[in-house]
Amino acid sequence: MLWEPSAERIRDAGVTHYQDFLASEHGLSFADPRDLWRWSAAEPGAFWETIWNFCGVRGERGDGPALADARMPGAAWFPGAKVNYAENALSRRGGEPAMIAIREDAATVVISWDELRRQVAKCAGGLRRLGVHRGDRVAAVLPNCAHTVILMLATASIGAVFSSCSPDFGPSGLADRFSQIAPKVLVVVDGYTYNGTPHDILHNVAELVEVLPSLAATVVVPYVAADVVERAERLNLPGMTWWDQLVIGLEEVPQFEPMPFAAPLWILYSSGTTGLPKPIVHSHGGILLEHLKSLALHLDLGPDDRFCWFTTTGWMMWNFLVSGLLVGSTIVLYDGSPSFPDLSTLWRLVEALGLTCLGVSAAYLHSCLGRGLSPCVVADLSTLRTLGSTGSPLSTDGYAWVYDSVKPDVLLTSISGGTDVCGPLVAALPTMPVRAGEIGLRALGCAVDVFDEQGRPVVDEVGELVVTAPMPSMPLLFWGDRDGSRLRDSYYSMYPGVWRHGDFARLTLSGAVVIEGRSDATLNRGGVRLGTAELYRVVERFEGITDSLVVDTSGPGQTGQLFLFVVPTRRGSLTPEMGEALKDEIRTELSPRHVPDRVIEILDIPRTLTGKKLEVPVKRLLTGVPLDRAVSLAAVANPEALAPFIR
Repeated sequence: MLWEPSAERIRDAGVTHYQDFLASEHGLSFADPRDLWRWSAAEPGAFWETIWNFCGVRGERGDGPALADARMPGAAWFPGAKVNYAENALSRRGGEPAMIAIREDAATVVISWDELRRQVAKCAGGLRRLGVHRGDRVAAVLPNCAHTVILMLATASIGAVFSSCSPDFGPSGLADRFSQIAPKVLVVVDGYTYNGTPHDILHNVAELVEVLPSLAATVVVPYVAADVVERAERLNLPGMTWWDQLVIGLEEVPQFEPMPFAAPLWILYSSGTTGLPKPIVHSHGGILLEHLKSLALHLDLGPDDRFCWFTTTGWMMWNFLVSGLLVGSTIVLYDGSPSFPDLSTLWRLVEALGLTCLGVSAAYLHSCLGRGLSPCVVADLSTLRTLGSTGSPLSTDGYAWVYDSVKPDVLLTSISGGTDVCGPLVAALPTMPVRAGEIGLRALGCAVDVFDEQGRPVVDEVGELVVTAPMPSMPLLFWGDRDGSRLRDSYYSMYPGVWRHGDFARLTLSGAVVIEGRSDATLNRGGVRLGTAELYRVVERFEGITDSLVVDTSGPGQTGQLFLFVVPTRRGSLTPEMGEALKDEIRTELSPRHVPDRVIEILDIPRTLTGKKLEVPVKRLLTGVPLDRAVSLAAVANPEALAPFIR
């Protein structure tokens, strides 16, 4: 036990107000948060109806049940409803900040709620002048800046479909994604800055537009270089115009197109490390309800909060961050490296801007822990109420470090879900205690379970994380997947009618969840399946080790080797004695089955563009799959790190 909510925190929590609403309006009373979850999972139609009413969704509810068809895939939600995500995101008015955007070089933009509405109206007018209509795709190669939020909301207000990639994507990575969706308009920056170094991307844009014959216009946002006008005009981009020209119109009040609940809102992409990225389409209504629930109840956000999640526009957490507008919070966008000029940058941002909720990756927290950083010493964190962690499992040491070195009375909420549902499947509530290594609850409205290989529910055993009933934010479709076969193969091929998420998890006797890593990276030792997360927890707290990657080369009917690749604190410091000591630690802390056959030093761990370890592509390389079939280099943040595995 690391944290328990105070009586005041419980009294003021959004989920407490929601339970009061259920009691007064529906006569429903729950003594324990787990009972609330059980009801929400068992009665999804009733639950999401109450979320619509409690959160005050703007739109036409229409007739019919909340859940008209419970098939998976193919569930039908709120068939008579009409909503617009942007209308709900811009419902707050006034001169208070809606958005604060800050760059690595400290350049800062503050936009009020009223000004954000005006800028969205102007941008939407500009898109209409370029010929963008309902259902058209607008693609963006933009950083985590104000322009991207304005463009996304303007696109949604029209009823067009938004899709973004971070500017650090290479030309083939951009082409792999946007060529699948045939955008009408492309909006790009000239470059970006990371770790203090400017990067020009206009040459990438020039390559990208060659594979996008659907483009009617390319909008350039000057962001980094002084000579951007001269360089951009030399490229002869199709229908090129400038951001200032796009938003030059007289529009002052945004017009919101009423959209069916299941109308496409945006397109996100899977990592694409082992094949063409999946273009995942989410709906206006599904995202609206899922994010209202997640932000208001699980993250406990409201109009008095300042909310920042460190992310890029190529990760679903950017979309999740922007949805802070739905609950009236001020969203804070940070564009740059979290370790420039050092790892204290994000913690200093809490002090500088009075953040009440900061979200980061587990990898960032582990880096801070490994470097011995004490955020409570380098910054005043008095405003911080909630700290979020996602991207990979947070170790028990990571949990303890937060309460030792960040703040003893902060709610640490580790969440796990993903791009596929654009939200969490498991997440804490602010009314529940925090225990090391555990996520306190399955997310409200998510019928999450853990299955064994035969499709039987298991408790206190490692198994597949599954969802047994529909959620509104499940994908409408994959763009271009006309018969739905690609979507069915991705989620429903293992357990027909049940969503297999692709994570290994363990459901504890108390109802908490422990994420054990990706199930396609499972270690199979002597017929026993093991998650990778618990091995990383032991290895990465071992003195002298900063990072690691474990791969089991076993296949069907074939026993391979268990390789543990480690990045030592000092290059060349992994001795045979240190390797044996590490094996002994693993044997003692876990089991003999976890002990690797070989411990090998490498310089860096290969990761995706969103920071996840490339376990499956490395396994493919080590089992003899050629590089071009083992991994898409366009999806790898540091391709040079693959060199030792290729050798």
